[in-house]
Amino acid sequence: MASCHTSIILLVSSSLIAVALAGNFYNDFDITWGDGRGKILNNGQLLTLNLDKTSGSGFQSKNEYLYGKIDMQLKLVPGNSAGTVTAYYLSSQGPTHDEIDFEFLGNLTGEPYTLHTNVFTQGKGNREMQFKLWFDPTKDFHTYSILWNPRHVIFMVDNVPIRDYKNLEAKGISFPKNQPMRIYSSLWNADDWATQGGLIKTDWSKAPFTASYRNFNANACVWSSDSAKCPPMQTAAAGDNWFNQELDSTSQGRMRWVQKNYMIYNYCSDAKRSVYIAPGLQLVHRKALAAGPCLCGSADTTRLTKEGWSCEKKPPSGFSPGFVRRWTTLLPPFSISFFLSMTMSSRRAIVLLVSSYLVAIALAGNFYNDFDITWGDGRGKILNNGQLLTLNLDKTSGSGFQSKNEYLYGKIDMQLKLVPGNSAGTVTAYYLSSQGPTHDEIDFEFLGNLTGEPYTLHTNVFAQGKGNREMQFKLWFDPTKDFHTYSILWNPRHVIFMVDNVPIRDYKNLEAKGISFPKNQPMRIYSSLWNADDWATQGGLPDQNRLVKGTVHGLV
Repeated sequence: MASCHTSIILLVSSSLIAVALAGNFYNDFDITWGDGRGKILNNGQLLTLNLDKTSGSGFQSKNEYLYGKIDMQLKLVPGNSAGTVTAYYLSSQGPTHDEIDFEFLGNLTGEPYTLHTNVFTQGKGNREMQFKLWFDPTKDFHTYSILWNPRHVIFMVDNVPIRDYKNLEAKGISFPKNQPMRIYSSLWNADDWATQGGLIKTDWSKAPFTASYRNFNANACVWSSDSAKCPPMQTAAAGDNWFNQELDSTSQGRMRWVQKNYMIYNYCSDAKRSVYIAPGLQLVHRKALAAGPCLCGSADTTRLTKEGWSCEKKPPSGFSPGFVRRWTTLLPPFSISFFLSMTMSSRRAIVLLVSSYLVAIALAGNFYNDFDITWGDGRGKILNNGQLLTLNLDKTSGSGFQSKNEYLYGKIDMQLKLVPGNSAGTVTAYYLSSQGPTHDEIDFEFLGNLTGEPYTLHTNVFAQGKGNREMQFKLWFDPTKDFHTYSILWNPRHVIFMVDNVPIRDYKNLEAKGISFPKNQPMRIYSSLWNADDWATQGGLPDQNRLVKGTVHGLV
């Protein structure tokens, strides 16, 4: 294990802050943490940050800024940077802080970095967009810029805009405009989440990791004594100065090119976010659904009515939660072809085989009696005199079914044989759920992977409409080689998840401690097979065009 620490170099020169030129780290920045791992060198022209197994390090600007254009040149850690995060951002302080983020999430040797962007306003974030870059950011220096003025927050890479967060306060969406912010940078270890969702850990034997920054420039309004001193050009009515800058048609075209080819995650189109839909209202296009979460950002609830979108603090009464896997059961008929966007040369069929089904105290033996195929336009089928049920996923659509009965407590067993080979981008869901904005839910979800790579078994418990109680597992066997039994035992004191009768998770009733528990709402059994290649496998990284050829047949 290497005992020396990682060096990240920041070179700053010719920086314009307010109306004065700045170019010396001694004058403009303070090393704020790292116990000597951050250093100012070369007569103030160079700043290095270091990360070793013991600690990272960081610095902040002495000045605060209210609007400005901030440039930073970075050369990222080459080789195996998995588990590390290099952050470069603006932020105010306090529980209702504003923040504008660049974060660079490291990866394995030869695998691309993830560039993560976010905007916080009044303490609320959840406005993430992520990108892969169109160059190797470890081979040379590249300029990463934040242009922040009263109408836009524009993220740029080598002067190419990649994201434009607009001021839409007229529509009730908050915008960072009143809180001065400092510039921060840090290098730290985040191997519990940063690389492939935490699957890949930091390899400390490869330390020290080395990255470099240079040519910091801030043309900005400096905050002092409750007012901001800005460059004279901010008074100009037009022109290309940063205070009035917007994207022209050429810049908008370049941004569309980046987002079409290199954006890998957009909170606007995250199918896992909650949207509340007025009874009887039918959606027919993904962009219509996406508009709500994107518009409302971090609002607790996005509401869709005939009049359009609105942002709510609490789920409105009489509205239904529009989670992807339940859209059709909530709003039949409903076009779901949009969330199956794999592109390949021929049809891809993935088959779900369910057998040995036991519910409550009665032996179940016939799918015709116990289940309804609820969506998929013929892709779900009951076969073998009711002893077999198949669900199919192809490029156009997935499919799903639900139980005819509702249950309040019980032991549910389901045997599944998962899709073999390349199942990347697919999700097989098997769960219990009630309906409505305060629904309860108990989830098994099987996230597919590349050939030879293990599935992820995702579990969650919702109570009174609140989830975020995820636990994920890798299985101790190959779930594609044979059938295995996945069970939910639900009684007044426990929700126990089991695999082949081996308990993997026990969610206990802790209502005495103020923690909600699913106990009053009867739930149906649901299962579905659908495409989620924007997030399901390695955070959406595998490319289905490259990985899938011809027709694939599998059993779930």
